[in-house]
Amino acid sequence: MSESVVLDTALCLPASEIEALIQGRMIATMPRTFINSGRQFALYPSDISINLQSYEQYYRPSFLSKTQTILAQQACEKVVVKAWARCEGCILHPPESLDRLSLLTVWTKETLQQTLGQRPHLVLAYLRVYLLPQSLEILLQSQNLQFRPLNSSLTVSEATPVLNDRTFAQRKRQLEKLEPPLHPELEELQSAIASLTISQPAAKQLDDDIKVFLGWSSDKLIKQPDPDLAWINDIAKLGDRSIELEEKKSNYQAGTDFENIARQSLEFLGFKVENAYKGGAGGLDLFCSKPYPIVCECKAGRLIPSGTVEELIKLGGMHLGADQFLDSAKLVIGPGNPSTDILKAAQKWKVSISNAMTLQKLVEFKAKYPGAINLVEFQQYLEPGQIDYRINEYIDKAERDIKLRSQIITAVKELSEQDNETSKATHPSFTVTEIRVHYNATHNPRLNDEAVHDLLIELSSPLTGYLGRIKGSNWNSDRFYFLRDLPIN
Repeated sequence: MSESVVLDTALCLPASEIEALIQGRMIATMPRTFINSGRQFALYPSDISINLQSYEQYYRPSFLSKTQTILAQQACEKVVVKAWARCEGCILHPPESLDRLSLLTVWTKETLQQTLGQRPHLVLAYLRVYLLPQSLEILLQSQNLQFRPLNSSLTVSEATPVLNDRTFAQRKRQLEKLEPPLHPELEELQSAIASLTISQPAAKQLDDDIKVFLGWSSDKLIKQPDPDLAWINDIAKLGDRSIELEEKKSNYQAGTDFENIARQSLEFLGFKVENAYKGGAGGLDLFCSKPYPIVCECKAGRLIPSGTVEELIKLGGMHLGADQFLDSAKLVIGPGNPSTDILKAAQKWKVSISNAMTLQKLVEFKAKYPGAINLVEFQQYLEPGQIDYRINEYIDKAERDIKLRSQIITAVKELSEQDNETSKATHPSFTVTEIRVHYNATHNPRLNDEAVHDLLIELSSPLTGYLGRIKGSNWNSDRFYFLRDLPIN
C-alpha cells in the first residue's frame, strides 16, 4: 500500500512542460537552482518563465501542437494542479551536450543555450511524477518564484506514478548518458496525430500505442468496448425472442429481426452473404457464397420447429439447383435443443445445427480478436447434427493459439527486462534459441527452435507488429526484440 506524503510547496513550471511530464514525454526540468534530492512538491503551472521568446522558438516542432492546445485551455484567474513530483537528483550539463539534450527533451538547442547564458550552470532536475486523484484549483499568483507555498497542506500518495520504476530508471539512464532517442520518427508521428485523438478513437489508440512503445507511458492498454459492436449482445436475445415477446411483435417480425442479425453476424465473421437469395415467403433465409457456399435457415422462438431441416432442403434445392446445393454446407441457426426427429433429419441430409447463443459467442470472439477466426479452417467443424460443442472446441483452440503467441511475446519482453541493466543505444534483441530456452523454462509443452522461429516471424510481421526482427544470414541467426504486448483475458 502506498504511503501518504504531505506537500506544503509547489514547484512553478510552464504549463506545457508540466503536461510533458504528466504525459511521460520527458522526466526532467530546468530549475534555476539545485533542488535537493528527495524533495517533494506539487507542480504549479505558470508561464512566467517564458517571456523572452515565442513558443515556436522555445520548444521543438514536435511539441508545438500540444503547447498551443494547453495555452488555449488555460484559465485567467485560476490554475489547475494535476500532479506532484519528487526530485530524483540534479546534474550539470556542459555546453557541448546541448544538441543531444535537446533531442531527449522538448526544448530547442537555442533555448538551452539562452538558459545557459542566463545562469552559471545548466541544471537538469530529474522528477518522478505522480498524478493527483483529483485536480486542485488554485488562484493564480503572479510572483516570479521557483517555489511557492500552498495555501494549505496537500496529502497525496504514490498510487498513480506516470511511469513505473523500470521505465523511469531506463529514461533517467538515457538522459544521464545522453543516449540518442531510439525512434525519432515515431515521435514525429505522435505529434502529427495528437490533434486527432479527441475526435478519432482509432487515432487515440495509435497514440497510446506509440507512447507505450516510446517509453512515455508504462500503462498496459485496456481496449475499450466499441459502441458500434453493441448489436452483438442481442444475437441470442433475438434468437430466443425474449425481446420480441416483451415488445409484442408478430412471429413474422420476430423471424425477420433474427434473420437480419444472423446476416449481420455472418458478414461480420467474413462470409459474403448474397442478397439475391434474401428470405421471405418461399425464399432462402441466407446464402453465403464465399469463402465457401453455405445455405442457412434462421429460426427465432423457443424451439426449432419440426420440419425445419426438410424445409431447408426443399428451398435450397429449388433456389440453387441440385449441384450447387449439394456442394454447399447447410446450417440451421435457432433456439433451444433440437428434437430427436430434427437431429435424425440433420444426419440424413448432412445439415449442421447451431444455437443462437453459440453464434453470439463466435461473433464475440471475432470482435475481441479480429484476425483469429480462419473460416477455411472453421469449415471442418460444420459437421452434420448439433455442432455447438464443435464450435466451442474451435473457439478454445483459437484461444490457445493466441495464448501461445502472447506467451512468446512475454518471453521476449522478460528477456528485455532482464537485460535492461546494461545501457545500450538500441533495444536488446535475442536469438531464437535464447527465446526458446526462456519460454521452455516455464511452459509446457516445450517447443523446438523451428516452432519458435515460425511464431516469431509471424509476430514480427508488419501486419502484427508485436515484435521487431533483425534479419540474420540464416533463420537461426535472426534476432528479435519486444515492441508491444498482446493482452489476453
